[in-house]
This record gives sequence, structure tokens and C-alpha cells, in this order.
Amino acid sequence: MRRRRPERRQILPDPVYNDLQIAKFVNYLMKRGKKGIAEKIFYDAMDIIHKKTKTKGVEIFEEAVKNVAPMLEVKSKRVGGVTYQVPIEIPKNRQYFLASHWLINSAVGRAGKPMAERLASELISASNNEGGAVKKKEDTHRMAEANKAFAHFGLRRRS
Repeated sequence: MRRRRPERRQILPDPVYNDLQIAKFVNYLMKRGKKGIAEKIFYDAMDIIHKKTKTKGVEIFEEAVKNVAPMLEVKSKRVGGVTYQVPIEIPKNRQYFLASHWLINSAVGRAGKPMAERLASELISASNNEGGAVKKKEDTHRMAEANKAFAHFGLRRRS
């Protein structure tokens, strides 16, 4: 007999912008439980964005996440000894998760500047539909498009 699933933890909105999405993003940014450092990086990035673009950092952030969030992804499904890459639609919360991680990883991949500056420049380029995170989204969509012939296999959700 299986035990019940643990209930999902409710996270509090971030203290500066009072936004749940930003609080989640800061948590994804955090390493080794150092939330203060993650918050400092994020809020410094917002200040840098404001200085560079003369628009609110949060607006750029939301635009960047919207541009990077994927609609489809491929999952492996094994049918009769053959593994197919089956394209599936992504739920909203996973879209945000993937977009955030792609933005953070692309920022980490940029060289030679403090993390706040790298994150700021990645968010700015993502809000303009360019940069590493947007490329990752396009690659994911290309994979799904190439494998849409296998969409009829569909993945059934276990409840």
C-alpha cells in the first residue's frame, strides 16, 4: 500500500515586490540554503536592468520568463522495444520551472562578470527574444516538432 503524497508547501511572496513568481525564482537561484545571497543577486540584477533599460526590472523579468517558457517538450516512451520521443504539452508550473532554470543556467554560462550582471544581461536579452535561454526553448520546440509523428502514443498520467 502506498503512503499519501505530502502536501505542497506554500511559499511566501518575496518581501520587495510581493510576488510569488519572484520568490520562486530566488529559491531556484539559491545555492546551499544561502537565500540572502540569492536575493541580493536578484535585486541587484533588477537595479542593473533598471539602469540599463530605464524600465522596471520586474517588467523585463516577466517578459523574459514569458519568452523563455516552452509550450511543448519531449518525453521518452517505450513501445515494443523501441523508445519514442513523444511531444507533450507542458503544465503552467513546469513551464515556469523550466524557464527559470534555463535563464539561470544561461546566466551562469556567461563569463567573467558578477552573477547579478550576468543574470541582468540574460534577462534583458531574453526579453528581446535572444540569448541562451531562448535558444534552449527553440531547441526544445524543434525537438517536439520533429517528433510530432509520435504524438499519437501520448503519455497517460498516472493518478
